[in-house]
Amino acid sequence: MRITSPAFENNAMIPSKYTCDGADINPPLEFHDVPQNASSLVLIVDDPDAPVGTWVHWIVYNINPDCRIVNENSIPSGGIQGLNDFRKYNYGGPCPPSGTHRYFFKLYALDCKLNLKGNVTKKDLEKEMEGHILAKAELIGLYKRKR
Repeated sequence: MRITSPAFENNAMIPSKYTCDGADINPPLEFHDVPQNASSLVLIVDDPDAPVGTWVHWIVYNINPDCRIVNENSIPSGGIQGLNDFRKYNYGGPCPPSGTHRYFFKLYALDCKLNLKGNVTKKDLEKEMEGHILAKAELIGLYKRKR
């Protein structure tokens, strides 16, 4: 399984359009080679370089396993957005306080749909995903604020 973006290459800079310096919308994404027996997909976008520890920018779960394209400024097909570390239920783009940070776009294929309700966090997702992950892929984007 692979996750790519037509907006940036793996380990390359994320265009400012998809950050707090721009429109702050999610970049377009593409999912490849999803296992045929997947029942749902999960997308987690986080920044392990944040000064306070890993910062969660976007979580989406119960994505339709047939989803292959996520357009910019949209939610993956069938997906439910969880609570990010901005305390919002949407994509929050890169906005590092200093230096260049890495942003991990992690895609998981699961053998089930997740039965989660309420203020779902990354921690909740990871707990529920245990033992259900069929495949994982990641795309890393980089960003440094324009000052």
